[in-house]
Amino acid sequence: MKMKIAMGNDHAAVEMKMELKAYLEEQGIEIINVGTDTPERYDYPLAGYQVAKLVQEGKADFGIAICGTGVGISLAANKVPGIRAFPCSEPYSAAMGRRHNNANVLCLGARVVGVELAKMIVDSFLLAEFEGGRHAERVALISEIEEDAEGFKKRM
Repeated sequence: MKMKIAMGNDHAAVEMKMELKAYLEEQGIEIINVGTDTPERYDYPLAGYQVAKLVQEGKADFGIAICGTGVGISLAANKVPGIRAFPCSEPYSAAMGRRHNNANVLCLGARVVGVELAKMIVDSFLLAEFEGGRHAERVALISEIEEDAEGFKKRM
């Protein structure tokens, strides 16, 4: 089965998205392109939501969301239930985000990392697999907070 990635961005990340899109397509990965392809203002919450919604609905296996820092777009993506998005600027954390947190949206900062490093980060994220076990229990706790934060407080 061919992997599908939802990839979206704001105006600060057009060039990086285009380079990563071409890089992944060369590997046979299908890209669902959202966000903007022009330098005209495009607000990162819109792109973060679009990427996250495609992952949530199962239309994409994973998401890659890119803004200036990767922070704002990750905050927006994480508002969509079932999404575990995180900003990342090096390969080790990208792999660990998948292995231990079952992250499904990788967020990059086009003003933080260069394209070649971004490719390494994306490769680490996509090649890693969720380890399950004790990590699954922790991810379940995250989901529990998402479903009922007030009820979760009773655990404290």
